[in-house]
Amino acid sequence: MLTDYATIGLFMLLAVLFPLAALGLAWAVRPKPQDTPGKLTPYECGVDTIGPTWIRFKVNYFLYALVFLAFSIETIFLYPWAVKFNSLGLFAFVEMLIFITILVVGLWYAWKEGALEWY
Repeated sequence: MLTDYATIGLFMLLAVLFPLAALGLAWAVRPKPQDTPGKLTPYECGVDTIGPTWIRFKVNYFLYALVFLAFSIETIFLYPWAVKFNSLGLFAFVEMLIFITILVVGLWYAWKEGALEWY
């Protein structure tokens, strides 16, 4: 019994060590970058920039990622339910209706708060 866990632990250890070893080897043999003044200047479409180019802008990708994650999880739960819909009965239908209602309310709230607008 303990040997089964040891095998799983060994596989987990190897699953961590092999990618780390590959990344370490790639880092060790990579060409060393040289910081020249030309590489440190901003560049826009082959033309020198006009005005300040190091500006901060708001990145809202994480909001899209959260909404996408919520609806992908919905798909994970909705697909098996749809396959077994006829044999599950009324209780499962009501549960899924509540689940979809919660997701729709969450989408409505995100939309109302402006989380889905691109700035």
